[in-house]
Amino acid sequence: MSAALAEATVAEARVIGVERVGDYQVLSLRAPEIARRTIPGQFVMLSSGALLRRPFSVFRVEGDAVSVAFDVIGAGTSWLAGRALGDEVSIVGPLGTGFSLDGSGPVIAVGGGYGAAPLFLLAERLRAAGIEVHGVLGAARAARVFGADIADRIFDSVTFTTDDGSLGIRGLVTDALNDLAARTRASRIAACGPLPMLEAVSTRARELGVPCEVAVEEFMACGIGVCWTCVLPIATGTGEPRFDRSCTEGPVFDGSAVAWG
Repeated sequence: MSAALAEATVAEARVIGVERVGDYQVLSLRAPEIARRTIPGQFVMLSSGALLRRPFSVFRVEGDAVSVAFDVIGAGTSWLAGRALGDEVSIVGPLGTGFSLDGSGPVIAVGGGYGAAPLFLLAERLRAAGIEVHGVLGAARAARVFGADIADRIFDSVTFTTDDGSLGIRGLVTDALNDLAARTRASRIAACGPLPMLEAVSTRARELGVPCEVAVEEFMACGIGVCWTCVLPIATGTGEPRFDRSCTEGPVFDGSAVAWG
């Protein structure tokens, strides 16, 4: 048995909520032990019908329930989206590393599409500890910005960016970072979304001299460190990267440590 599985809870969790959030689906499951132990940035593996389990970042923890957000794009997510209240879904978690919750200075949380989901839980935990969190949420168009209708009450401030200008600034999430970092005197950036966005955010954070954590969303078959399908190159200073598993050494990494490109 892997160490990750030994430390995780495996349960048949009952569906207690199915809702649409913009273009996306949110599924809530009663999983008390997982809810109690989840740190923002960690993920769970969910059964998906006859297919392999799928990884999902935890979007929300409320009482004994955990919620995940996803885009319905294939057979597995279609199966999950078709669950009804009272159905059972096999869940394993919490898995992986989480975002840092220490520090006292303002944090900028940068999310792309539904990759922004774990940043909502991060913002809740940090603000409960008295730390300001300023969100930057981006996507191709307004309907693809995750949580746009609830972001105002989750973050101290929120900036939207869209490729087509249908919501907020026309452009990329990085277009908002310079001004926001200067205005808030941010001590840290936390980001989650597509790899090209994470690379761009990490590069901008380095230019700004602000530490940056990124939560990657790599394909993985097991989620517990066995299959090695989710490896990410990490710079070693020797010219040859080492490969860390996103499921066990991640999914949250120091953005400056990743060998991007």
